[in-house]
Amino acid sequence: MYRFKYPLEKWDESDIDKRIIRDLIAEHQNFTKDKLKCIEYYEGLHSIANRTKDNSQPNNKVVCNHAKNITDTAVGYFMGSPITYKNTDKADIEDLLLAFDDANVDDVDHDNAHECSIFGLTYEYVYRKKDTTEPVSKNISMLEAFIIVDDTIEENKLAGVYYYNKRDDAQKKDHWVAMICTENYLYENIPVVPDASDSTIDVDPKPHMFGAVPMIEILNNKEGIGDFEQQISLIDAYETLMSDRVNDKEQFVDSILAIYGAILGDDTAKTKEALAELKRLKLLELPIDAKAEYLNRQMDENGVETLRKAIQEDIYTFSHVPNLTDDNFSGNASGVALEYKLLGLEMLTKVKERQYRKALRERILLYANAKSLTAIAADAGSIVPQFSRGLPKNLVELAQIVSVLDGKVSTETLLGLLPFVEDPAGEVEAVEEEKEASAERQQAMFGLRPNTFPSDEEEPAEERTGQTETIVDRTEEEEKKKADE
Repeated sequence: MYRFKYPLEKWDESDIDKRIIRDLIAEHQNFTKDKLKCIEYYEGLHSIANRTKDNSQPNNKVVCNHAKNITDTAVGYFMGSPITYKNTDKADIEDLLLAFDDANVDDVDHDNAHECSIFGLTYEYVYRKKDTTEPVSKNISMLEAFIIVDDTIEENKLAGVYYYNKRDDAQKKDHWVAMICTENYLYENIPVVPDASDSTIDVDPKPHMFGAVPMIEILNNKEGIGDFEQQISLIDAYETLMSDRVNDKEQFVDSILAIYGAILGDDTAKTKEALAELKRLKLLELPIDAKAEYLNRQMDENGVETLRKAIQEDIYTFSHVPNLTDDNFSGNASGVALEYKLLGLEMLTKVKERQYRKALRERILLYANAKSLTAIAADAGSIVPQFSRGLPKNLVELAQIVSVLDGKVSTETLLGLLPFVEDPAGEVEAVEEEKEASAERQQAMFGLRPNTFPSDEEEPAEERTGQTETIVDRTEEEEKKKADE
């Protein structure tokens, strides 16, 4: 993964040299040229569309968008369900989760995963809403953003750069501007002019309260490679094969009719007239020794189909993303067989998850600093993100697992296994409240009181004494009756 470095001893975040930023932007644009093909292939703009042939030959251009299928499948499996968070420390993270909900980070997470799958990396910019102090996040394409690190072995982050074309569609004007965010300052709307010779940034830096560079780099893997980036040549081969296959079919339909031992007409006009009658009547009369046949090339359909399947299998094999529409995949749905078929995708997703956890730690720290959550900021590593796979769940099997492990594993952990429970901790509290409410209803229904001794305030001493005397008198009368009998 290429890094944009700058010497630490020369860096001054309060006085940034404009020429440095302009040079790094030019270098970044050279770096992104190879990545442009990735987004083109995802959108269906493949190389087969540019193929040219002689006008006399059919030139079908069949686009089979395996790139989009690979990305959509990988992203759906990895980020199909929202991320949940569990705190292993005693700090309350409710305010942090509310800030995440207000910022719609679930949508940002999906955008980040989508961009990572296409390009191999992406960026998330954390900033404050206009006229508010609430932090929000936005996904930024790697085509328009990069980070600058120092030249030490740790490669500490110095700044984040986001440059874009600021348009005015009403006036039909546009110009390129850049935004630079450092550990303590923010520079906005910096004009980016390629031939500018000045070195001063004529924008006053604004301090921010995030406590770190508010731009997060998210990698798809350590090398920053997209999910289908290395399979583009196989996709081209597949589309060439399919296009030529359609061309052969078209040429077969337009085959030449050869007539031996006869002619349709003495001149061109009569020949055309005879051909028109032949097409209308679908009948051709020839002398006894004459014959007619179409000239066409024999196609090896079995060989072409075998090659097509081999190329398609290689595309999905090397990308580690299974073809979910394959008959062999859907035919065996047992748990163990499904796990083996998803082994490659699971390994791919584990790598994605490991890289994304690093980004989430940075996001948690930025949000905690912005919301003044000092306890969380001091130990952001104690908050553990929990990912869930986007696969159909066997709820009966999960319910049995929860029942078997009841009493051996905490209730919160067991509820976390159920896909329809988004907040296990809140669910445990809700269950306890329901139990208490149910017990109170039963007591009210049967007129039950708490099993305690009555207090002096509830029953006067005189009443208790009278009750005791009455019981003693009744006992004496019963003993006299027994004696008389």
